[in-house]
Amino acid sequence: MSPRAVLIGPPGSGKSTVGRLLAARLGTGFRDTDADVEAVVGKPVADVFVEDGEERFRELEGAAVREALAEHDGVLSLGGGAILSEATQALLDGHSVVYLQVGLSDAVQRVGLAQARPLLVLNPRSQLKRLMEERRPVYERLASIIVATDGRTPEDITDEIVKGLPA
Repeated sequence: MSPRAVLIGPPGSGKSTVGRLLAARLGTGFRDTDADVEAVVGKPVADVFVEDGEERFRELEGAAVREALAEHDGVLSLGGGAILSEATQALLDGHSVVYLQVGLSDAVQRVGLAQARPLLVLNPRSQLKRLMEERRPVYERLASIIVATDGRTPEDITDEIVKGLPA
């Protein structure tokens, strides 16, 4: 069993929104590894960061990704930082990985910066910019499909992904 598509990208790239639309279009299920982590620990991801630390969150996230890649045959959305793990990078090899590329201004608008984003505390805009710059090369290397999302509707993005996925 293998996901039809694995969505990666920074916060605000549209992984959840596009993922749900893509799953509906493909007639399959949608799964989000952040939601999986929340279900396991019984609290929001932001609380895991604050109460247990980023290291603990990354352990839980790695386990959620391993499990989802092995069990889920629909559309899978990974948390923005999941790709930082070398183990996760290796697990993604051979999957249809879709990098949802987003510019800083669109990401800021979508994230809202007021939401509970644990890695965007203090100066959210500069933190988001830094995260995006640091992670971009990894996203690009892992992706089999790269879709620019700036100024586009989720439906248009979904159409492009569907065209790019193997039959």
